[in-house]
Amino acid sequence: MFKKLLLITIGLFSLSASAEGLDTGDTAWMLTSTALVLFMTLPGLALFYAGLVRSKNAVSVLMQCFTIACIASIVWVVYGYSLAFRGDGAFVGDLSAAFLSGIGRDTLSGTIPETVFVMFQMTFAIITPALVVGAFAERMKFSAMCLFTVLWLTFVYLPACHMVWGGGLLAQWGVIDFAGGLVVHLTCGVGALVAALVLGKRKGFPGSAMPPHNRSLVVMGAAMLWVGWFGFNAGSAVAASTDAGMAMLVTHISAAVAAFTWMALEWIKQGKPTVVGIATGMVAGLATITPAAGTVGPEGALLIGLLAGLVCYYATQAIKGVFNIDDSLDVFPVHGVGGMLGIIMLSFVGTQGGFLGSGASGVADGGPLVQLVIQLKGIGVIFLWTAVATWVILKLVGLVTDLRVSEESENEGLDVTEHEERSYDLS
Repeated sequence: MFKKLLLITIGLFSLSASAEGLDTGDTAWMLTSTALVLFMTLPGLALFYAGLVRSKNAVSVLMQCFTIACIASIVWVVYGYSLAFRGDGAFVGDLSAAFLSGIGRDTLSGTIPETVFVMFQMTFAIITPALVVGAFAERMKFSAMCLFTVLWLTFVYLPACHMVWGGGLLAQWGVIDFAGGLVVHLTCGVGALVAALVLGKRKGFPGSAMPPHNRSLVVMGAAMLWVGWFGFNAGSAVAASTDAGMAMLVTHISAAVAAFTWMALEWIKQGKPTVVGIATGMVAGLATITPAAGTVGPEGALLIGLLAGLVCYYATQAIKGVFNIDDSLDVFPVHGVGGMLGIIMLSFVGTQGGFLGSGASGVADGGPLVQLVIQLKGIGVIFLWTAVATWVILKLVGLVTDLRVSEESENEGLDVTEHEERSYDLS
């Protein structure tokens, strides 16, 4: 009798949940994905960047990533989520959900609690400005970084997010960006490029050697990024679905192919393969597949991974060697170039009837070239918006506080001069 009552109760609860639209499987997957994406920044990206800089600046990078996670979380709750995902403006939303007003325990977003969707999207808002850190590592003042993060999130990330994912201008045009080729990687890449130009080169660049101080941290951080990216891309399906399964598969394929391609290029050109090279190639493959993860199949992922390894490798060489720009940790050539490449390639490998395409929802009926024009328009808008806004923000921040540390501080290292701490206590 007890068993029957229990089964009836469970059945009634399930019917009630179904009637309300809640799917517990989707919810469980999105909770997992959210944790994975936060794991990408803390500790993944923080360790990756900390290992790539010189030992005297490792604490500063860790501190910047950790602080950005706090700042972005506060901004997201106070007004960020509302401006990104509420309202019908072409460029930005409204403040109807400021302080998460109207979002409660039982509020749903599709088949998951809206609280979970808020938190999932918050992790994207955290990692995007954290990626920009790689461009000005070892030379920006901590106070300037904090103010820059608030303004950059407000005037760059939130409009980009709304335009692409919040029903704004680019969504209306039909731009496809499954998990952030424009919203995350192009914004952080262009923002990084502008920051590197405005702040100028590190002392000694390019003549002095500035090798990574701890390759073990680089590999550990990169491995965490690889694992966390499954939440980033497969989680963007916002369901425990076949789309999520394919997104996870193609994400892994692209990362593996790009990493191997980068390593092979280094081996051929320099005579030795390096662990920093293979890790950077992996990140390039992940960044490039991100916008296309919802539209391509395994064959397309193989091609995208190959192109990511090739194009991003030569882009890093060009930025530093040809253009002589000190983008410290290669944010623009890896994330910016990779994001644009993925946005472009999905037009060809993700379209029904396209090259290596297996069919994709949302792609323009006119075929690859029609979708390509739409994608290029999206790149143009986000690139221009980010470049202008980032330049203005940096100039405004410079009126409030110095952007760059003093020469003495740069020589001694930001760990001590900005934080009175050291990465390693050898006493």
